[in-house]
Amino acid sequence: MEEKRLGKGLAALIDSNQIDNSTSSYREKFDINKIIPNPYQPRMHIDPKDLIGLADSIRANGVIQPLIVTKDKNSNKYLIIAGERRYRAAKLAGFKYVPIVIKDSSPQQMLELALIENIQREDLNPLEEAYAFQQLQDEFGLPQKDIAERVGLNRVTISNKIRLLKLPDPVKEVVLNETISEGHARALLGIKNDESLVAATDIVVKRGLSVRETESLVRKINYGKGTKKLRLNTDLLKYGEILSEKLGFLTQVRRLSKGGRVIIRYHNKSELKELLKTLGLEKDN
Repeated sequence: MEEKRLGKGLAALIDSNQIDNSTSSYREKFDINKIIPNPYQPRMHIDPKDLIGLADSIRANGVIQPLIVTKDKNSNKYLIIAGERRYRAAKLAGFKYVPIVIKDSSPQQMLELALIENIQREDLNPLEEAYAFQQLQDEFGLPQKDIAERVGLNRVTISNKIRLLKLPDPVKEVVLNETISEGHARALLGIKNDESLVAATDIVVKRGLSVRETESLVRKINYGKGTKKLRLNTDLLKYGEILSEKLGFLTQVRRLSKGGRVIIRYHNKSELKELLKTLGLEKDN
């Protein structure tokens, strides 16, 4: 298992003994309404259940670890560098004041430190990490070797995560929703045709394939074995979607050993009557 370590930048910020008083200051009670989220925050989604649990803990014990913030140059507000989950949970718990450390920070440092904090807590989805690494590379000109040193990962890991951004958008959504793992996504990247890649992803999800089974599927597709079956599955899904849209009812097309089957789903007698009318099999009374 790959070792994850706390980046030096965040460790220095959190450890009060290492804070440079010329550029940092600690406030035990600071108006929470003067704090705003970090525009460079790499996390795209916070689980509401986790947030509620953290809010309950904060309500009972207070905010133990201070938020790290920096002055916004365009207003009288302070931007969060590290601690956005604590900030949101404290607001949810009804807190008006929170402890903070004010730190001079550039946009690059804000992204780096937010990224380090999230990686250390294993809070980020692989694609969220990939977007942040790409931003450090493209917007701030950091080579992957330097990114790796800053966040405490190796360069190959950084490179592999950035490769995930080559996935088609429908597959990215599946990864962001954590329906498939990073291992599945990396295996699927072996398929060069986007249409086949999306179809293969659908098969992986529907069949609940393991990473190893996904790798086997990718090999079959790339070397021609099973390509016909994949294309057939893709066509059946497409026909089901067309019929669903036409009829207004969820419709699936299945292949049998001889011929096939069309399944139209309804929930009650009223919907059945509506379906029969749509098919022209029952007249209005």
